[in-house]
Formats: sequence, structure tokens, C-alpha cells
Amino acid sequence: MSETAKSTIDQSEVDRFSAMAAEWWSPTGKFKPLHKFNPVRLAYIRDRACENFDRDPKSSRPLEGLRVLDIGCGGGLLSEPMARMGAEVVGADPSEKNIGIASTHAKASGVPVDYRAVTAEQLAEAGETFDIVLNMEVVEHVADVEFFLSTCAKMVRPGGLMFVATINRTMKAAALAIFAAENVLRWLPRGTHQYEKLVRPEEIEKPLAADGLDIIARTGVFYSPLQDRWNLSKDMDVNYMMLAKRPKFS
Repeated sequence: MSETAKSTIDQSEVDRFSAMAAEWWSPTGKFKPLHKFNPVRLAYIRDRACENFDRDPKSSRPLEGLRVLDIGCGGGLLSEPMARMGAEVVGADPSEKNIGIASTHAKASGVPVDYRAVTAEQLAEAGETFDIVLNMEVVEHVADVEFFLSTCAKMVRPGGLMFVATINRTMKAAALAIFAAENVLRWLPRGTHQYEKLVRPEEIEKPLAADGLDIIARTGVFYSPLQDRWNLSKDMDVNYMMLAKRPKFS
């Protein structure tokens, strides 16, 4: 199959999230886990981006002037905070319903985000490039992980970053992120994640390295019931984040 014929879209996944689109901004709805997860991932993105681009993370708009792609943006839970930090944000999602919800919320909130119902490959083919690509909780829902990551990597500018967050394909993740989260705690609707679609770190590293990106940081993320919040961890067996950078000079 030629690259032009490939698609990153798993239509069943698009349909699944489209059906829940109205609940994106409800902190007690079906996306409650993402609302809980947002503070730790936003802080990680802000701090690492400021470190890379020599910015002050304590300033009111630390990402001023940086162009950011939030691929698979859903209802905009990451896009809006990034825009509030000063970034020029493109929020992309193949679901028209998700984009509609995200656009309506951003307009009501007075936050400028360029939302588009497009795929990663459409953006890449159009020659779009970004200082930061956010690839958060997406890779486990696409049809072709390697092609998707390669496509996203091509849009990272020299000196730019790609953040990837996903769930590891381990038995521990199957027990905690799927069985417990969906059947015991009822954090997520059943069927949100399929074990065979979870992604191991090396399956992310390989296509990014092939497209010239260097992996510069890795971290696990775990939920503390006592604190009722997510924290960074050395344990990458379940949830984890990876940071890749394209060198300024090749």
C-alpha cells in the first residue's frame, strides 16, 4: 500500500468518541479521567516546552509565539489551556462532532483556537509545521500507529518537540487501565481501550527515530487515590509520556 493510500483513521474509534462528544467539558461525565489527568500533563508540557524554548514557566503567557498542533484534540481540553498560555494552537480531530463542541466552547470562553476537522496526513500533505506537536492519548486509537507517528513527526520543526502520552501494552495496564478503570471504578465506558491497541514505548521510539527525532525524556504517570490526583512516576508500566525533539541542525 502506498503512503498516499494509507490512513491513520480507525472509523470505529472516531464513531465511539463522536457519540460521547457532548460530554467533553463535563468534569463528572465520561471524560472525567481526562479532566483529572489534565493538570499533570499540562504542567509537564509547559515546563518541558519552556526548558526547550528558554521561556519562564511562571509567566502568564509562557508559550507566546509558539505554534502548537493538538492532534486528536477531541473537545479541546488541551487546546484551550495551551492557547491561554499564549500558543498559536491548531486543534485537529477527524470527528466533526468533536470539532463542533470544541469550537463552540472556545468561542464561549473567548479563547482563540484554530479547530479543524482534518487528519494528521491531511495537515502533513498541506505542508503544515509546528514548534510543538501534542500527541496525547491518541496513538492507542489510530489504525496505523507507525504511520501516524511518522506523519506527525514530519510536522515538527527543527528544534521543535513532540509530546506523546499513551498506555503501555502490559498485563499491569490491562488490569488497571482497562479492567479496573472500565469495570470496577467505572471511570471510562466499557470498550474505550482494547489491549491489543495499547502501545509499548519502543513502538513509539522506532518511527520517531526513523524520522529524525531524538527521545529526550520518558516518564510514567500514576493515579494516587489518597491525593485524588495524577503524579509523575518512574513506573511506565501503565500510563506514560514521552518527549521527542528534532535537532536544530541535522
